[in-house]
Amino acid sequence: MFRSPKPNIIAASLKRSTSSRCQFTHGFPLSSPLYHFRFQSSKSPSLSKDAPNKLRDEKLFQTGGLRLEEVPQNEKEEQKNIIKSLVTHIWPKNQLGTKIRVLTALGLLIGAKVLNVQVPFYFKQIVDTMNMQPEELIDTIGYGGTAVLGLSLTYGVARLGATLLGEFKNAIFATVAQKAIRDVSRQTFNHIMKLDMNFHLSNSTGQLTRAIDRGCKGISYVLTSLVFHIAPITFEVALVGGLLSYNFGASFTFVTLATVATYAWFTIRTTTWRTQFRRKANKADNIASGVATETLQNIESVILFNNQNRQLQKYDQSLAEYENASISVAKSLSYLNTGQNLIFSTALTAMMYMTCEGILDKSMSIGDLILVNQLLFQLSMPLNFLGSVYRDLKHALLDMETLFKLQQQPINISSEPNAPVLKVKPGGGEIVFENVSFSYREGVPILQNASFVIPAGKFTAFVGPSGSGKSTILRLVFRFIEPQEGRILIDGHDIRHVDLESLRQAVGVVPQDTPLFNDTILNNVRFGDLKSSDEDCKACVAKAELTGLINNLPDGYATIVGERGLMISGGERQRLAVSRVLLKAAPINFFDEATSALDTETEQHLLNNIFQNFKDKTSVFIAHRLRTVANADNIIVLRNGTVAEQGSHKALLADNDGVYSRMWQAQQNLETAEAEEEASDKVNS
Repeated sequence: MFRSPKPNIIAASLKRSTSSRCQFTHGFPLSSPLYHFRFQSSKSPSLSKDAPNKLRDEKLFQTGGLRLEEVPQNEKEEQKNIIKSLVTHIWPKNQLGTKIRVLTALGLLIGAKVLNVQVPFYFKQIVDTMNMQPEELIDTIGYGGTAVLGLSLTYGVARLGATLLGEFKNAIFATVAQKAIRDVSRQTFNHIMKLDMNFHLSNSTGQLTRAIDRGCKGISYVLTSLVFHIAPITFEVALVGGLLSYNFGASFTFVTLATVATYAWFTIRTTTWRTQFRRKANKADNIASGVATETLQNIESVILFNNQNRQLQKYDQSLAEYENASISVAKSLSYLNTGQNLIFSTALTAMMYMTCEGILDKSMSIGDLILVNQLLFQLSMPLNFLGSVYRDLKHALLDMETLFKLQQQPINISSEPNAPVLKVKPGGGEIVFENVSFSYREGVPILQNASFVIPAGKFTAFVGPSGSGKSTILRLVFRFIEPQEGRILIDGHDIRHVDLESLRQAVGVVPQDTPLFNDTILNNVRFGDLKSSDEDCKACVAKAELTGLINNLPDGYATIVGERGLMISGGERQRLAVSRVLLKAAPINFFDEATSALDTETEQHLLNNIFQNFKDKTSVFIAHRLRTVANADNIIVLRNGTVAEQGSHKALLADNDGVYSRMWQAQQNLETAEAEEEASDKVNS
């Protein structure tokens, strides 16, 4: 049963000397809105062999998370898998419209290539015709008067047709490429939201967003390269080579094949060598983005400690590394372009020399010289594409590595197939821990064979020294993490065997550091139940006693709260959190140091508000200030991962040697000392 705390008790609440963002000794701050935990060591958390959801990808967690710059053990296999995955997006099952677009684009592409190759032949005929003897030329022009003019028009139509078909192809395929980018981006974002807290806190948000952004941009290029560059280049090289061989003999065929082979070998070899520079540039770019994002997210702390120069130096250091890597990329590109031009120029010189010899011995015409020159330049276009396509394709695949690594991250916590929905009946919400053990790192247990009951509809509090496992209880109930041993029951149902979404819908949380979006007050409250009406949201705000404050704001409920809600006070943020949880209407509610950042008067009002609005629900308080939970129905004292003692405030104080009694006395002594110091300061002033 709930009892509102007495005003004199609340007024005497202990002033904490620590920061409002409490840091437990095991290194996991509670400031995160999702009750994250951070690893103090550089190693990943090791779970026991019996863990039902042990991390299955240790390699990616060696530094506490996915290493964005990590080189795959089998790079070729990794990139093949990426390409296979993308193919499913340009040729998806049960999407006839997409397949028709791809086939239409391919048809337009082939038509454009065929027309493009015809252009040099029309040019040759025009030159040969115009190179006739005057009397022959007059006879040709006189013959219908259309021979030369007709060839000229045909030449122009072929060039225009090739260009138009190419542009139509681009327009049609743009729909396919953009839809693929959208699908991959949506799938990746959805997958990231399902990953556990280990992953989210082990990776820099700035680095992840940068890598994802770069990877999504690479998708379009890879798709375009696969469909419109690689296969068409092969087709065009074969077509031009065949025409040269058919019209001018084996010697031209030999030079053509030798040129293509040498050009391809040099391009692939050099591009593979250049990959290392691109990877270094990507790594530096990720780090720079991470530093910038974290600095801006924590700009208040940066300014408070006057560390702008330090953050600028970190950012500039990453930019310097990116600059050096980019210079290496540019220099190696110059080497690649020089080699490619040398190979092509050598081939062009050889074939022009052979053609001139043919003209001198009258086996070839001036038009043939033009034709060979045009066909060779026709061949140079796909060869140049081969170089740039292979180079940029490798770069795009590198950019996409992290994107697809993210999609491969295992979802360690999820619902079982056909798991039943958890339905907490009115008056229900009992939570039972049966022999639960958990550790974030091997050899450092947080909970050890802990067993206790949180009664339905009662006010239960958890207290204890830092690192005793108080906030871990919330994470376990919410299934942010899984126990290595034992089980947790809600109304007799093992939470591992019920639908995860229904479990989390049944639990409301008011955190220490309230998570707010840079949106309106109304939308931040509505986040508790997106289907709720404006009236429902305002009713919950009224219950949290915020209506008067909001009505005094110029924009009222449309007021933007700012990044992380920093444009409103801590007490106002906490009341918004209470409003949000009231709107969620969960039968079980946790309050994790919900008043630790508030002054005594604000804390008293907020606690009274909480007790009034949640009196018929299972409510769990996690607290350091014992006075805030003195009226709990049951207080569970944790120590070294086990239940040291439990009972009412009065019963626990009766044991003078008990953990709770000693903690209470210590806080009382500190409070008395602070009161005496404050009184002394007033006298001296």
